[in-house]
This record gives sequence, structure tokens and C-alpha cells, in this order.
Amino acid sequence: MTQETKIDAKSAADARPPAIEMDSINTWFGDFHALKNVNLRVDLGERIVICGPSGSGKSTLIRCINQLETARDGTIRINGTALAQDASGARAARQEIGMVFQQFNLFPHMTVLENCTLGPIKVAGKPKAEAEKIARAYLDRVRIPEQADKYPAQLSGGQQQRVAIARALCMQPRIMLFDEPTSALDPEMVKEVLDTMIDLAKDGMTMICVTHEMGFARSVADRVIFMDHGEIIEENSPELFFKAPKSRRTKDFLGQLI
Repeated sequence: MTQETKIDAKSAADARPPAIEMDSINTWFGDFHALKNVNLRVDLGERIVICGPSGSGKSTLIRCINQLETARDGTIRINGTALAQDASGARAARQEIGMVFQQFNLFPHMTVLENCTLGPIKVAGKPKAEAEKIARAYLDRVRIPEQADKYPAQLSGGQQQRVAIARALCMQPRIMLFDEPTSALDPEMVKEVLDTMIDLAKDGMTMICVTHEMGFARSVADRVIFMDHGEIIEENSPELFFKAPKSRRTKDFLGQLI
């Protein structure tokens, strides 16, 4: 590749809209101001870790991105397109975004394979055979292909969370959101889920992860964001975030974790 070609490729990349853009987002739950003038840009392929104390707005932020919560003020853009704050906006967001929650939310009466094919068949309209092929590929990706015909109750917590990740991937999203995906797991099961997420990160998936797993943040994140009282207090590269935090609130928080 010539120098001119490299410059042209970089210019083309710079010209692309960010994967996610939040502009002056505010939201309330009754009188409680949950998000306060939040501004956030996430570029394609960027890996963001959001941390902070309970009640700081972390989960609300990513739930607004996926339109599970409604922003009262401000604009959210996904790949350059502003989302309407109604049902059409929610549908548009969920075509681009996969989400994994603290709880696995698997249907207990369905097998692992059936849980993974439900969305592609019912929402994306894929034929059953094609949906099963996609599902088996992603179950292999999260390293549990042998569990396809089992029911959720027959799996460990770590395996169930990996099924939840595979299920989200079966909709072939461009962006993945993780809301404290290891918080409901026993300590010995955390590593297997984090390893799965690390593999996704290596493949260039755009990711936002709300977590207290600081080892994951150090090794995977391009940027770490600290939130408190509904605001983004600090954001930086992992190296600077952990070695030289600027805010007193960030320092106090890290002092409790590390």
C-alpha cells in the first residue's frame, strides 16, 4: 500500500459516522435525574468500559442506546442516523445492536438452539434451517456447541451467559452492549464469560461494557469511562485512567476496587 493509499484509507475511515453518538442526553425517573447532559461518541470497532458506583447511571446510559429507556432530551445517533424516541426508534436500534444483561433471560422451556433461533426466525424472517446454521456457528464461537440440545436449567451460570451472548450475536448486530454480564455469576464462572467477550473484542466488534471487572478494562478497553450521579466524570485510555486519574471521585472509586 502506498503512502497516498494509506492517507486515503484513513480519510475514508475518519469520514465515517461514529457507531454511537449521544448528544446532550437527559432522562428522569419521576423526579430523579438519572442522566445529566451526557455526551458520548463511540467509533466503529471501539471498545468502551463504563464503571462507577451503583446508581451512577451506567445501565441507564446503555439502555437508552438500545431504547429500553427513553431519553427525555437530546439526540442518539446509531451509525449516523438519529433515532426517533418512539417504537420506530426502538426497532431501528435493535436491528443494529445486541444486548446482554446481568440475568440470562433465556426461555426455560426452549432448548439452547431454540433460544438462539427464535430472533432470527421471528424477527429477521430467516428460514429455520438457515437460523439453525447461524445459531450453531455462534454457539461454536462461544465454545459451547455441544450444549445446543440442552435446556437452560441443565447448564451452569457461565454457560447460560454464553448462550445469551450467542443469542444476541445470532441477530448479527454491528454493536454489542453488555450490562454487568458477570455480576450474577459465581467467581469461578466469570473467566469463561470474560474470555468469550475478549474474543469478540479481538474480532473488532464495537462494544460498550458496564462492568466492575477492572482486569477486563485494562486488557480490552480502548477507553474507560467513569460515571457518578448521572454524569460522565472522567474518560481516558486504560493506562492513564488507572495510573493517573484526574477526578477525586475516580480516585476514591478505584481505591475501593484495587
